[in-house]
Amino acid sequence: MKPTSVEIPTLVRMKAGALDRLGIYCRRGNFQRVVLLISSGLPGTIPERAQFALVGQQVEIMRWCEVGSSTYEHAQAIFQSLPTNTSALIGLGGGKALDVAKYVSFLMRLPYIAVPTSLSNDGFCSPQSSLEMRGARRSLPSAMPYGVVVDTEVCFQSPQVLWCAGIGDSVAKIRAVFDWKLAFHARGTLVNDFAALLSDATVFQLMANPRRDLAGIRLLATALMLNGVAMEIAGSSRPASGSEHLISHALDAISARPRLHGLQVGLAAYLISQLQKHRTDSIAQLFDATGFWEEIRRDPFSIADWTAAFRAALDIKPGFYTILSERDYTDDLARIIQTDPRLKGLFI
Repeated sequence: MKPTSVEIPTLVRMKAGALDRLGIYCRRGNFQRVVLLISSGLPGTIPERAQFALVGQQVEIMRWCEVGSSTYEHAQAIFQSLPTNTSALIGLGGGKALDVAKYVSFLMRLPYIAVPTSLSNDGFCSPQSSLEMRGARRSLPSAMPYGVVVDTEVCFQSPQVLWCAGIGDSVAKIRAVFDWKLAFHARGTLVNDFAALLSDATVFQLMANPRRDLAGIRLLATALMLNGVAMEIAGSSRPASGSEHLISHALDAISARPRLHGLQVGLAAYLISQLQKHRTDSIAQLFDATGFWEEIRRDPFSIADWTAAFRAALDIKPGFYTILSERDYTDDLARIIQTDPRLKGLFI
């Protein structure tokens, strides 16, 4: 195994009011000409605050582009139209804008600053972009962000369901690392110990303080960011993605109405924990404390979709060994859904 050399964010700011200091951060990095890619329909005055912060520090906005689609074609069109003398790209908003900005900055070989306005998954600081190609979701290589700027107050004001999705995506890492080590024992898949340790540690910190306040938002942002770093260290998605992600990807393909990624992988992680016989109660207690269960009860899942996803999960990523590779667990998982009292009202 060769020594590990990775890219990590140089700039990290996680505090209330960080959005209003965006121009200061750019000036410190000598980014005088930037392109701003913003989520379409971003609520409130967030885009105006970003613009004011940049202009106030004499940072020129070369182009302001709203991103409403995360297709590969849309990302390519933006890439081909951007000024060549751009110093850096800034992605502001949710997953689509950040994925497109991250991929375009990778193509342009320019520094990228991620400014998420919610924390529903770890995509804002990962070495991949999730883009749609010919009707299917694909993970494409991207550079790690130069900077991560999280305004905890802005993220706190985002909908409760996005907080719960972030909790679900974080807790899925425990299952992913378990599957990774299982793959080592079964198939000899190499495990990067530091990446696995970092991925686990981020979740345990969150479990110790599961509060939805400014401090809790900062803790969730840190957990999601460091898990993105763990993927960069590992050179794969193994620290973040295991059997629970295979089920979620199958749901995306099967369901007529897929839900937020974090809600799907979080619930799948709880189910998988019972197969793995590992930290089921810890996950349940985190979901109790954060309102995760209640968020799903407001809009229950289809038990038929989930049963079909259990069967289809193995075909999502052939050769990717997880506990689901050991045998057909469809009946076991369906039985858990029917008999676990914590899951009452989560499925129809």
